[in-house]
Amino acid sequence: MAELHVELVAADRKVWSGAATIVVARTASGDTGIMPGHTPVLSVLETGPVTIRTTDGGTVIAAVHGGFISFADNKLSILAEIAELADEIDIARAQRALDQAQSELDEHAQRRAEVRLFAARGLKAHA
Repeated sequence: MAELHVELVAADRKVWSGAATIVVARTASGDTGIMPGHTPVLSVLETGPVTIRTTDGGTVIAAVHGGFISFADNKLSILAEIAELADEIDIARAQRALDQAQSELDEHAQRRAEVRLFAARGLKAHA
């Protein structure tokens, strides 16, 4: 089975590393899927979920806020300003953040909270 090596790194820590069959991330040009053998890519990451399908059939979902994605020679680097794995996200806290952002009409905070909730709930849907 063809695989690519993935490194998901936030500004403050290494978030996840391993082998995958496909990674889907939100970039400035839309959702981008990267599979082994993909043409080289360098793009800006948008706030959105990153979904990693691991070679053992598992799924890793992270909420990512800004950064860059780079792919060459079957090595994918996701360099995020902020990244949280779905199982690290407190759903109740994320829901409170969303409610507050909506009441304050803060679109950026609302998008961040929505992505965190999507990631956390998406993981439970794949479990």
